[in-house]
Amino acid sequence: MTDRITRTSSSATAPASGAPPRQFSVPLSATRRGARLARLLATEQLRSWELPLDPARLVVAEFAANAAVHGRIPGRSFRLTLLVTASSVLRIEVADTRGDRLPTRIHATGGPLAASGYGLLLVEELADRWGVRCGPVPCKSVWAEIDLAGVMDGRRTGPG
Repeated sequence: MTDRITRTSSSATAPASGAPPRQFSVPLSATRRGARLARLLATEQLRSWELPLDPARLVVAEFAANAAVHGRIPGRSFRLTLLVTASSVLRIEVADTRGDRLPTRIHATGGPLAASGYGLLLVEELADRWGVRCGPVPCKSVWAEIDLAGVMDGRRTGPG
């Protein structure tokens, strides 16, 4: 499979500073290699936008790994999208073709340990908001938003 990178612009996504709109989207193979490439491409894109790498690359790594492991359908890809909104929010979105397998929120309750699912606890701590959007059938998109103002000045404004 050939990976293609798509960069699009929209006036609705222009950062508040008047800088050019920032959106990056790429389909990747739903494999461990594709998940690793998602993290590397996201890192380079954030660098080119002169945005902090963390916590965004950690969220991308978790979402991409989940798409490769839990959202994988042989022969189908997943899509990574990064978007900086007009209100200086970085939105990270990973869409895969397993809309029937939704991530669940795990709460640290002190009960028996599960074998997996703790990566989403990391996302819960690092992102200001996250969730799942179903559709179009058979797809789902897992997204997280990071308020850039809090990251760039060293403080967090959300739950992280």
